[in-house]
Amino acid sequence: MSRHDARVLALQVLYEADTAHHPADEVLNRHLCEVARPASVRQYAIELVKGVTHEATSLDQMISALAPEFPAEQLSAIDRNILRIALYEMRWGEVPLKVAINEAVNIAKEFGSETSSRFVNGVLGAAANL
Repeated sequence: MSRHDARVLALQVLYEADTAHHPADEVLNRHLCEVARPASVRQYAIELVKGVTHEATSLDQMISALAPEFPAEQLSAIDRNILRIALYEMRWGEVPLKVAINEAVNIAKEFGSETSSRFVNGVLGAAANL
């Protein structure tokens, strides 16, 4: 199973839901119907999207507490959702902290701005030290 692929899919879904204000479950269903993916990728993406959507308020509070100069609502939608996914995995998932952080940093390098990966690493590093 490629959890990386599932995380990227979850990011795409959450980004669209966040920026276009489309229901996340509808966006997820559309993405799952458009492209064939292995069952393991589909299942983990579903878990991430549902979990992050359900815990969004709590995750945003965590982000704001970890980076008070950058409240969650002021972050770019990409950075905000990368952090939401990683923090969800760190708090409720079965993924080792280092793996969640490394994956989030790599995804930030791929999809974020020039400074996203450093910012994501710093916030998640602070979360790991709590």
